[in-house]
Amino acid sequence: MVRRFRKPYRIRKKKSVFKILFKSRLFWLIILVLLIFGSAFYFLIFSTTFQIKKIQILGNQRIQTQDINNFLNQKINQKLFFQTKSVFLVNIKKIKNSFLETFPQAEGIKVKRKLPSILVVQVQERSGVGAWCRGEDCYSIDRRGVIFEKVNEGYSFVIRFGNEKEPFLGEQILKENQMEDILKIQENLTTKIKLTNKEFVLVNADRINVKTSEDWEIYFNLRENLDWQLTKLKLTLEKEIPLERRGSLEYIDLRFGNFVPFKYRGAQPQGINQNSI
Repeated sequence: MVRRFRKPYRIRKKKSVFKILFKSRLFWLIILVLLIFGSAFYFLIFSTTFQIKKIQILGNQRIQTQDINNFLNQKINQKLFFQTKSVFLVNIKKIKNSFLETFPQAEGIKVKRKLPSILVVQVQERSGVGAWCRGEDCYSIDRRGVIFEKVNEGYSFVIRFGNEKEPFLGEQILKENQMEDILKIQENLTTKIKLTNKEFVLVNADRINVKTSEDWEIYFNLRENLDWQLTKLKLTLEKEIPLERRGSLEYIDLRFGNFVPFKYRGAQPQGINQNSI
């Protein structure tokens, strides 16, 4: 009888994970990459080289430079493990949005990094074309119909309409097409018809009344052709209303096609058809 002998069972020692890692080239490659990226991150975010040391502010006239500086310093201070003002962490989009909310006098702003440590800010301020008034309070208004600062005087004409809501600076009070119509009327009255107007009253979406410096009014229909209405006004003043009688006028109404009603104070309304002018 043949006996079979089994080899004695040996317990293999498990290799340490750390020993395996230490011997792995991939492990050391990963460590090297992490060290490189970590060092680069620290250098870009926390080193003094890329900390914002200067803010260049351009284009502002009404907005105080110190106010802009204070605003920007709050925005560029970041806390990422430690306090940092790294030029790379500047959130340009967020600064733009917040800036326009904070400073309604600004129409736009451009922000760019100038490496290694300068932030350049170009401010585009709004330009007032008239004054919008609600009661006794008047505000500068730009071509887009946005009010942006309170004013007392300085504009040749004002715009009024029955808005009961309390306005806020930076609000678009009038639609752009409404402002375009007002400015078109203003330009034509001043340059072509030689009339000085001092007040535009937006009665509703269709109608605007213009009060002249001679204290008579012109009624326009904003839904109809303004060029034709201005032509009718010019012809009526030249052919039907003598210059010496303008001071007695109460109104000229341009809203009805070819027909042009007008009225002197204390007299009955009159009218003329365009075809007979």
